[in-house]
Amino acid sequence: MTDTTAWLQDQPHEIIERDGIRYTVLGTAHVSARSAEIVRELIRTGAYDGVAVELDANRLQAMQDPDRMARTDLVQVIREGKTALFAAHLALSAYQRRMAEKLQIEPGAELIAAVNAANEMGLPVTLIDRDIGVTFKRTSQALGWWDRAKLSSGLLASIVTDEDISDDDIERLKEGDVLEASFNEFAAESPIIYQHVIAERDEYMACALREMQGPRNVLAVIGAGHLQGMSEHLRTDTSAPEPRRLALSETKPKSNIPWMTIILAVFLAGGFAIGFAQGGYQVGSELILRYVLFAMAGGALGALAAGGHPLSILGGALSSPLTPLHPALASGTVSALIEAWIRKPTHADFMALRQDVQTIGGWWRNRVARTLVNFFLTSLGTAVGVWAATARMIGQLVS
Repeated sequence: MTDTTAWLQDQPHEIIERDGIRYTVLGTAHVSARSAEIVRELIRTGAYDGVAVELDANRLQAMQDPDRMARTDLVQVIREGKTALFAAHLALSAYQRRMAEKLQIEPGAELIAAVNAANEMGLPVTLIDRDIGVTFKRTSQALGWWDRAKLSSGLLASIVTDEDISDDDIERLKEGDVLEASFNEFAAESPIIYQHVIAERDEYMACALREMQGPRNVLAVIGAGHLQGMSEHLRTDTSAPEPRRLALSETKPKSNIPWMTIILAVFLAGGFAIGFAQGGYQVGSELILRYVLFAMAGGALGALAAGGHPLSILGGALSSPLTPLHPALASGTVSALIEAWIRKPTHADFMALRQDVQTIGGWWRNRVARTLVNFFLTSLGTAVGVWAATARMIGQLVS
């Protein structure tokens, strides 16, 4: 019995040979110290000349440098329209931290162990997972607006919740995948989420393995939840791997023509015009005034509910009537930018985020929390105000 056989005999794994390369695909438990030990010992046997791990560059950096997020320029995140993606990263980080506190081991410790052991042995390391931002974006784009809203609210709640990790969550993570476990209540109800979070990544990672050049005996370290699907793709897929992998990385580009903005602007302008035509100056001006007041009230109340600075509330209110007409003037963005500029979130705010949001006082103190919630609640308040004004306009015009 060889050294590798001894370590592999009671572990979920597949050995696949194709195109002159022998792949040992090891399914690990992301919360198991034993998995991390086995990975280290397998690599140290010297039986492999290449190592692949279920990580992307951003997740590897985050795991190697836990303080990286604390150096984030929050103003730049908001300006670049990446607030939702940043919140999703925070949600995943919060989930992993709760799991680590529960089990006294960081989820994915065996992946870092594989990288470190390969570096010690001078072996090339290939990161085969799809960028987490691409996975979030493809998932979001595939969902309808209601499912996107549920997913976003769930992710936001996971940032601030102090709910204990259940035994079911632990077992799911032992057998599955960090992202799948994070999305478990959504993935269970949505085949679309399962397709993009799990199935697509199975195929993506199989393509990345087939693209490896040089090593002839590769150890691939992945979560046990990917073992069956990825191994099947690795064994049977015949199409060229690079074009397929790139196709699985594509996201829908934003349209150069803001159709929703145009449609809403035309609708509002048409409604105002009909008001002037039917009832003269008094009715038309009343419709415009009501729309402005409803939108401003919604944006202001959203910013106020988030504990925004008075200037943030004012900025959110003033920009709310313009939000449907120009994306760059979105009330949530304007209000959050003012909040971040005035509050200036610090390294300590990022580090204390999860603990602070467990209390009302902590919400008030933590400038990251207040800025993010300011963005979401101001946007929500504006949307409610605009649609309320629109519904009132329709009712008045048809009556």
